[in-house]
Amino acid sequence: MSLTFRQRADWLAHVFKASTQQHHRQLVPLFAPHIPRDAVVIDIGAHAGQFSRLFATMAPQGQVWSFEPSAYARSVMETAARFRRLDNITLMPFGLSDAPGETVLHTPIKKAGGMGFGAAHLGEGDTSRPTVPQTVVLTTLDTVVRDRGIERVDFIKADIEGWELHALRGGEETLGRFTPVLYLEVNDNHLRRAGDSAEGMFSWLEARNYEAFTVPALQPRPVATEHGNFLFVPKGRSVALR
Repeated sequence: MSLTFRQRADWLAHVFKASTQQHHRQLVPLFAPHIPRDAVVIDIGAHAGQFSRLFATMAPQGQVWSFEPSAYARSVMETAARFRRLDNITLMPFGLSDAPGETVLHTPIKKAGGMGFGAAHLGEGDTSRPTVPQTVVLTTLDTVVRDRGIERVDFIKADIEGWELHALRGGEETLGRFTPVLYLEVNDNHLRRAGDSAEGMFSWLEARNYEAFTVPALQPRPVATEHGNFLFVPKGRSVALR
């Protein structure tokens, strides 16, 4: 990927932050009951690797499978990973969906010219601002689990700008087999851009025996929720903080 001078400077700043800072520590008590030291965690939309590194630290005897189709984000994550020296993260260079194939990943360009790689999204482009298009490979979570011989999945995090339900549909066999706890971003506008909706996502998961809880309060979700981060837990399983 060809970068401008400003984008190269931003890339260095992103690598520095990813190498020296650990975000999301406040979520450890929320995740801890569901991520044992030997857990297998799926990180869908690994971005610069902040969540992946958190999971790898929480599960030092386990494995983190990180999926990130963006070449820019992977370059940041891979460079930071060499500094962090975590050997229980496997970075997969493709996106997860409900069917294998190819699609276009759109990475917005910020007003100052930098790469808004945290808002990169699959499917339809955002016509309100320029984007950098990248053709990316898609596969399904069920395919990866079968091909890699993965024998357990304890926890799945997905934050992929509206493509979450596509990825979950492609992992329906995995969800039914392992019943992992899910930490998902729900954004109705983004989901509709991908042909889905927040209510459709809640309904799909409820039909598969999942209950949604607000983060960080761990309260049952309000009716007609359109956005937020949620913990989806198999019905009957405890959500107590540790």
